[in-house]
Amino acid sequence: MRVTVDPTKCDGYGTCFDMCPSVFRADDWGYASTKGDGSVPVDDEITVRRVITLCAENAIREIT
Repeated sequence: MRVTVDPTKCDGYGTCFDMCPSVFRADDWGYASTKGDGSVPVDDEITVRRVITLCAENAIREIT
């Protein structure tokens, strides 16, 4: 599983990097981005799927 963050949609609430810091990080302005290429460790897949549903701006999506 891989994910991406649309920076034009992110409002910087921080839910994603608070819930799953192994996949998401805050940039210099407090907006979310993925670490590396957005690959999600198997152990974090359930959490990341939850993060996707909780993103208020629908800025996070799975890459297929």
